[in-house]
Amino acid sequence: MPRLILPALAMSLVLAGCDRPQQQHQMPPANIGYAVVTAQPVPLLVELPGRTNPFAVSEIRPQVSGIIQKRLFVEGSTVKQGQPLYQIDPAPYRAAYDSALATLASTKSRADRYARLMSENAIAPQAADDARASYLQAKANADAARINLGYTRIVASISGRIGASTVTEGALVTAQQATALTTLSTLDPIYVDVSQSSAELVALRRAVQAGSVNSTGPLTAEVSLKLDDGSIYPEKGKLQFTDVTVDPATGAVQLRAIFPNHDNILLPGLYVRATINQGVDPHGNLVPQNAVGHNQKGEPTVLVVDAKNFARLRLIKTGRAIDGTWQVLEGLKPGEKVITEGLAKVQPDMPVNPQPAGQTKPVAAAR
Repeated sequence: MPRLILPALAMSLVLAGCDRPQQQHQMPPANIGYAVVTAQPVPLLVELPGRTNPFAVSEIRPQVSGIIQKRLFVEGSTVKQGQPLYQIDPAPYRAAYDSALATLASTKSRADRYARLMSENAIAPQAADDARASYLQAKANADAARINLGYTRIVASISGRIGASTVTEGALVTAQQATALTTLSTLDPIYVDVSQSSAELVALRRAVQAGSVNSTGPLTAEVSLKLDDGSIYPEKGKLQFTDVTVDPATGAVQLRAIFPNHDNILLPGLYVRATINQGVDPHGNLVPQNAVGHNQKGEPTVLVVDAKNFARLRLIKTGRAIDGTWQVLEGLKPGEKVITEGLAKVQPDMPVNPQPAGQTKPVAAAR
């Protein structure tokens, strides 16, 4: 009896072993969602951190020494070019100017008299020349005294917002002193200075030269601005210039944009993020960011569905991140299907059941 049981048991084990691979083979391909790669114009937008800087800055300093009689502006207000800001006591400078005018009148009379005598050969030519030189010197002294008298009223050299005053009425100031009386800043328009990697700029210029990027030129590039609180600044700016030197400490190049600032929303030193349109890739390929993985070397990869519905690993080269997608520079062609859904269930070279992204259904349980 035991001899009959052993062959039967062995046969049942063999049949069970043969049935397991058959059940595995009957597992249907995993349902995955894919996106079709299409060539389309891709604006090359880059978002860079930056800070605002005044369009023009003027540090107000006295040109003559004296006592401040009056401050003629409201701190923090907007002033116009030529508007009076301070009045220095003009009395000593008016006296000097009156004295210079008197000397000028005396030397002029003497020079005219000597000129008449010279025409009559009544004096030596040297005497007439000396009188003329004295008159011209007196005239120069009078002009200098007039200028110094004018400097006693300090006026705004530019239009803009004025800061706090560092002196009060009654303070003694000196000509060309190191400390500014106040600072005047032009804020409309206003500059935004940002930094970009020199490697990105070089790559962009090479792409323009190769014809793979259409660029309208740096001086017409449109710039939009995001404020520190996340809000979007309502006015658009223009890229003014790109610096010609690279910062050796950061490897970055400074870019400067100019923005209108009619309501003075932008103040100097404000942290912002500037989005710059540096050109258009007329035949750009975009893939969703969730479709891109990385191999052990850190290189970007995607899974592509081939003509026989197998998942194939593809090494790609990415460019910029644009609104939840990656710009693909190499490795994909228009019309190819990139897996975007069900990636966790798929390994390279596995069969798949591809469906357009958003239409995938759960895999049926194997019986």
